[in-house]
Order: sequence, then C-alpha cells, then structure tokens
Amino acid sequence: MATSSSFGGRVLAWLESRKNLAGSAGGLAGLALTFTGLAGTYWPVVVAGLYGAGALLAPPDRPVVPEFDPAEEFDPLRGDFAALRGYLDEVELPPAAAGRLTELLARYEALLDPGWVADVLATDPEAVHVLARAVRRDLPECVDTYNRARWWNRLQPGAEPPERHLERQLTVLFGEAERLTADLQDREARRQQTHTAYLEERGRS
Repeated sequence: MATSSSFGGRVLAWLESRKNLAGSAGGLAGLALTFTGLAGTYWPVVVAGLYGAGALLAPPDRPVVPEFDPAEEFDPLRGDFAALRGYLDEVELPPAAAGRLTELLARYEALLDPGWVADVLATDPEAVHVLARAVRRDLPECVDTYNRARWWNRLQPGAEPPERHLERQLTVLFGEAERLTADLQDREARRQQTHTAYLEERGRS
C-alpha cells in the first residue's frame, strides 16, 4: 500500500513539474502543426519530439530550501555553558587564574545572553564555532588538566607550576574572546557606515 502511494505521489509530482508542463506545451505545438497539415504522416514523431525537447529544455524543479533559525542553536550552547559554570563553581583555582576565569566567563555570558548581540553572533557560523569550542572543550580541558597536573606536582615537586600553564591558557582564551567581540563590533560599525552612506547618497539624489 505504501509503495502504491509513493508511486502515485511521484506520478503527481511529475505531472505538476516544470519539465512536464514545458513538454506538454511542446506537444500541443506539435498537435497544432498536425492539424495544420505541416507535420504530415510523421505527426506522432513530431509531437513526441517537441514534448521531449520541451521537457529537456525546461529547468528542473528546485526543492524548497528549509529555513533554519540560527538563534535556536544557542539554546543547547547556553545549557552547556550553565553546566560548565556549575562545574567551575566546584573547582578551587589560584587567585590569578580565578580572576582571569571570572573575566572570561563574563565575556562568554555577554555573548550568549538572549538579545540582539546573540542574534548578530548567530549569523556568523565561524564565531559560533569558536565560542562553542571554547565552552564545550577548551575551557573544561584547561581546568581538568590543571587539576590532574596539580596532583602529580604534589608527588613530584620542582616541576613547572601547573597554575602557570592554566593562567597562560586562560589568557589565550580571553584574547580569542576579545577578538571575536571586536570582529562583531566591526561588523556592526560597517553596517552603520553603510547605512550612513546610503542615506547621504539618497539625500544628494
């Protein structure tokens, strides 16, 4: 039953397609030639040929592109960020690293907060990727490796302090977040400049 329904759907889709409509127009032209006597005894070939030519020349039907709301991608990311903050609340960090972490989390929170800033960010897939990578992988890895290294350092003191690596890692992530914010700010500035130029040009005309 499903196969029959599927076949019927394909037949209906072909009947409504641009190629069939164009081919039918060609076939009607062939019938017109037949009725006027121009097609002669080969009228079936003429009709079929014009139908085929019309079907071949017609552009194929283009499937409708599904519409996605980029802002919806932020809901799972916001949930992961909330889980990350819960994890970080339970971690004891040295004062310098804790201060840098607080600044970094504040920057992430400002970017993810629902509103027009997140809407602008959502239009830049690369920026979304950078932020998601930092929240879901980079920052948790920084803190987890610090905790592991700190335990080993207690067993074998004298190695490079693990908090130094943590501070360097957080500084890199904060710089990445600053660049991301600056890029978004530049985009909005260019948008404003473009609108100003448009209004000025319209005023001159």
